[in-house]
Amino acid sequence: MGAPAHADLNDIYRIYHTKPALTAFEICQGGGCVQSDILQLTEAEWDNVVQIFSPLPANADAEREAISKAIGVLEDMVGTKIGTTADRAGTFNNSDYLHQQDCNDEAINSTTYMRLMQQAGLIRFHEILDTRTRKFFFTGWPHSTAAIREQATKAEYAVDSWFYDNGFPATVLPMATWKEGYIPTDSPILERK
Repeated sequence: MGAPAHADLNDIYRIYHTKPALTAFEICQGGGCVQSDILQLTEAEWDNVVQIFSPLPANADAEREAISKAIGVLEDMVGTKIGTTADRAGTFNNSDYLHQQDCNDEAINSTTYMRLMQQAGLIRFHEILDTRTRKFFFTGWPHSTAAIREQATKAEYAVDSWFYDNGFPATVLPMATWKEGYIPTDSPILERK
């Protein structure tokens, strides 16, 4: 097992403070954002995301479900452009796979995707937060996720796309549950430990 890459904090800071647009947004890969790609989506491609939110969700629960599905669709579209379609769940034991993404890459990318959704008026019941990190994952390494806060209740949710292979919906769950070390029982990472 190769050692995980350390996050490039300068790139992460820059990406977080750059407003993404469909005509130019940045995606991380390689572990710790050691490689980033600037790409764009056409209106026709973006329409695949809009359709997930059509009609617009009537409440926060439905909006979280739409966010989850939309992240999977965006991962699939982006993956065909930058080579991350083969990204496997997790980080460890995947060093032989090109374009692998670690949890830092996934958290940054999911945050970027949600910012694009918010700018398009698709996210109305949540605020997008900076990434969150929990300590002492089963490998002993910290683990990061994208995060949102429901506006009405102020409840925070993890939006974690790292648990499954590229293109699967993100796992959205209460932040407190995620912080306790939650791993979906059907996640491929449990088989690849």
